[in-house]
Amino acid sequence: MASITPIVSIADAPPAPAQRPRVVMVATAFASAASAMYFLSLVGMYLSQRTATLLGGNPWLPEDVIIPLTQPNLLLGTLLMSSVTMQWAVAGIKSDDRSHAYLALLITLGLGFCFIVMTAYLYSLMQFDLAQSSVSILFYAITAGHVLMLVAAMVFVVLMAYRALGGQFTSRQHDGMSAAALYWHTTVAVFALIWLAIYITK
Repeated sequence: MASITPIVSIADAPPAPAQRPRVVMVATAFASAASAMYFLSLVGMYLSQRTATLLGGNPWLPEDVIIPLTQPNLLLGTLLMSSVTMQWAVAGIKSDDRSHAYLALLITLGLGFCFIVMTAYLYSLMQFDLAQSSVSILFYAITAGHVLMLVAAMVFVVLMAYRALGGQFTSRQHDGMSAAALYWHTTVAVFALIWLAIYITK
């Protein structure tokens, strides 16, 4: 006697697992926008005061302060490379290639540390006294503030890497790593603005 296979309709099929809300991604987008607006306002103040000072016939930077170009160019190149490795980490998580993702995260953090060391070296070369003028206050508010933003991005990456090691991120669910990449890319974009407005135009 032949067995009869019951016909299962589409309505009887189990529902697809619910997609988790992308709370981390949305919150990071707001934080990235707020950080970018903060630095845009500071750079705007810097350029406004610089223009007013130069139009008044006064020098903008003190005569004993020299801003070299080699270190800022290296800083920009370092961050651009870190942006590539950060996206490499996201691609590794999306394809469940964890070994490449962990390697990319390690390289990204290493490049971030190199950026901090090179910035400290640049400060030592410039010898820009904080109490020298309002220019120095604005300069350090922007550049040192960006270093703090990078440190926050590195902490974010470390936390997401820890969650990835715990198996919380897969090719289906990778919003945390994508959020860390979004904030990292924002940090890189902010420095590109600082590089052009402060180190190049001086």
